[in-house]
Amino acid sequence: MLSISGSHEYREPAMELRQMEYLVTLADEQQFTRAAAICGVSQSGLSAAIRSLEDELGVSLFHRTTRRVEPTDAGHALLAHARTILAQAAAARDAVGRTTDQLTGRLRIGTEQCLGAVDVNALLERLHHRHPLVELHYVQAGSHELTAQVRDDRLDIAFIATGDHLGTLDRTELGQQPLVLLAHPGHELATGDAVDWAELTDQDWVDFHDSWAIRSLNDDACNAHGVRRRIRCAVNDVHTLLDLVHRRLGIAIVPQHVAAKPQAAGLVTRTMPVDAPRWTVTAISRSDSHATTRRLLSLLSTEALAA
Repeated sequence: MLSISGSHEYREPAMELRQMEYLVTLADEQQFTRAAAICGVSQSGLSAAIRSLEDELGVSLFHRTTRRVEPTDAGHALLAHARTILAQAAAARDAVGRTTDQLTGRLRIGTEQCLGAVDVNALLERLHHRHPLVELHYVQAGSHELTAQVRDDRLDIAFIATGDHLGTLDRTELGQQPLVLLAHPGHELATGDAVDWAELTDQDWVDFHDSWAIRSLNDDACNAHGVRRRIRCAVNDVHTLLDLVHRRLGIAIVPQHVAAKPQAAGLVTRTMPVDAPRWTVTAISRSDSHATTRRLLSLLSTEALAA
């Protein structure tokens, strides 16, 4: 048996799970300020934790410059194991939870308003009924803002209507719908079946703010077909948009289910050209999502989908 005595006793580095989280986040973000914000710790606290880890291992894990932080060769070597350690820790927590079939912890959910393809409120009701110990945090925002929050680990799951900038995020498509044109009955575009792109140019419009998926769909499609738009009103609420169209302040392009809402009664609906984009609803989450997120995704069945 090998024994070590004297004042130079060998000690294994006491690496902590939290240090592994800091290491992975800093490597991904390459900036202390942003990594600290994502981890919910002060920048000095994050820096001290990384420095402590380096002292324990006796190596430098990051090259530090005024602009960015990049892993050293030693940092890359540890990074692969750190991701495995974090994944194993999450799996261990899930295994314990499965022994009681009772989930705990916090679930942060975000959704864009009036998605149509899924009833998020009903979905959360089912999750709360089955797992009352899960603490739910629920927000509404535009799809682009929600995507950024999932990527930055400020949300666990989001229900969105955009495929832009999803990168490596996990996604589950929930449904598609066509877009339609809404107009006041007295508007010049209130007659006819399918609208032509040329008819839409130089009109007054009501649309959503830039963070909404529908705004990006509309902007991209109109730009691609040379349609000049005057956005007179930009809103953050579906019912406000419908009310403004009722008041003749502009026309609007919306998903088909919005045109079917009671608040849209009396407005004229026209079919968009065949090459118009479709409204596609998707659930997104990080690839390292925890058991509660996966359980919510498992509830996405016909029972929870909107009619």
